Amino acid sequence: MNLPNKLTLLRVFLIPFFLLFMYLDISFHYLIALIIFAAASITDALDGKIARSQNLVTNFGKFLDPLADKVLVISALAVFVEISEIHIGAVPLIIIGAREFMVSGLRLIAADSGIVVAAGIWGKLKTAFTMVSIIVALIWLSVRYDFGLSYQQSVDKIVDNWIIPALIWISTALTIISGLVYLKGYWHIIDTDK
Repeated sequence: MNLPNKLTLLRVFLIPFFLLFMYLDISFHYLIALIIFAAASITDALDGKIARSQNLVTNFGKFLDPLADKVLVISALAVFVEISEIHIGAVPLIIIGAREFMVSGLRLIAADSGIVVAAGIWGKLKTAFTMVSIIVALIWLSVRYDFGLSYQQSVDKIVDNWIIPALIWISTALTIISGLVYLKGYWHIIDTDK
């Protein structure tokens, strides 16, 4: 197994530990979850670059890499919906999840036609911005709850109720745009008569 695929497997392996530390009621659990999520995000940036630069692209990597990204991001957003410290609601999670299902289905149809749907710039931008937004949210959770650095109540409410949700909604908007770009680019392979 080549290095990019090992990095992708590492990302998959880190997801349960990220979830575990988000839920554990121990000291610095948000900080540990942040470190795990950041490490997983770094593997996402590295595996594709290494695979392309060293000509190590494999079918296994094409399958598992996007799946690992989706599961990592959706896991984090699902936890954010559940915990009371961050107020994003379920709508961004539903939109992001629906887009991922749509693009995955589109890729399956394209593959059946012998077409490879490569990640475009909008998809890469969406993934990068979403991961950075999640990291910012995890930093805030760690600073506020692990280290107990509460600011004025109004500042805390602005970050909890406006800044972090705004980042997630921007990620959601980028998700919609990238999904529409994929749909427009590959609409010709969707045959409504079949």
